[in-house]
Amino acid sequence: MKTEQYISQLLYRYQCVTVPGFGAFLTEIQSAQWHKNSNAFYPPKKSISFNSHLKNNDGLLANHMAQAEKITYENAVATIDNEVFNWKKNLEANGKIAIKNIGELCLNAEKNIVFTPFEQLNYLTDSFGLSSFVSPTIKREAIGQAQEVTSTEEEPVLITLERRKSRPYLKYAAILVLALTTAASVGFKLYQDKIENDTLLVETEVQKQVQNKIQEATFFITNPVPGVVLTIKEEQMPYHIMAGSFRREENAEKIYTELLEKGFKAKRIAPNKNGLFPVTYGSYANYAEAQNAMAEIKNTHNPDAWLLIEQL
Repeated sequence: MKTEQYISQLLYRYQCVTVPGFGAFLTEIQSAQWHKNSNAFYPPKKSISFNSHLKNNDGLLANHMAQAEKITYENAVATIDNEVFNWKKNLEANGKIAIKNIGELCLNAEKNIVFTPFEQLNYLTDSFGLSSFVSPTIKREAIGQAQEVTSTEEEPVLITLERRKSRPYLKYAAILVLALTTAASVGFKLYQDKIENDTLLVETEVQKQVQNKIQEATFFITNPVPGVVLTIKEEQMPYHIMAGSFRREENAEKIYTELLEKGFKAKRIAPNKNGLFPVTYGSYANYAEAQNAMAEIKNTHNPDAWLLIEQL
């Protein structure tokens, strides 16, 4: 499984592709260019840059990889983490790494990552099929002066006027074509108006019949069908951010009340097999949302919060 393959696929569709824990590849549309010295023309393209400060997992790369490989989201995240570990290790050992179809990353003297994109691949889909080319230089030659006439005698020039034959039938044919075109346009417009009027009449009649059927169904039903009760399945939320597990139930109730007062969607879970009373900050439907919420809770409220993945 090659992470760079999926990064390359996403660069065609998205402006930013983040590799969690490593950085983000950004694209910007660049207009067509002409190099004056080489007389080369280049089509519009997406220029790629790299930002090592954008490291938070936005879920885009992991979700794409999970769908393509038919694996779980968690396994995709673990695979990306392993690839990032290898990239960092190679950067420290060799000073540079090459990511296929994307570019080369190397460390400068300050140990900062410098990115050099590969130019062979154009990620702008609007430029598909366009390639660069070099135009040959246009040579301009100066027109020489007219040669002097050595002969002193001028030959007479005879001009014979030829009377152009008149073809009046062409004029009448053009008038006839114009008239037929105009008549066809007017006739087609009248035909369209007739179709629209007929369609409107049919739709009006159908609506009247539908209304009559509705009124009959409303006032003459003798055996009404009993009402149908729909049961909406509750959304599954298997990801829980844990505030703690308490041996005394009154302590669990106290923490639960405090979290509610602070605006958290706290819950109390049934005692576990060890007889402890768990309390959660909240439950979430997907892993990415739970990870983002847990990071914020660790930074602002409880650095010991942890994630429980279980269908309660």
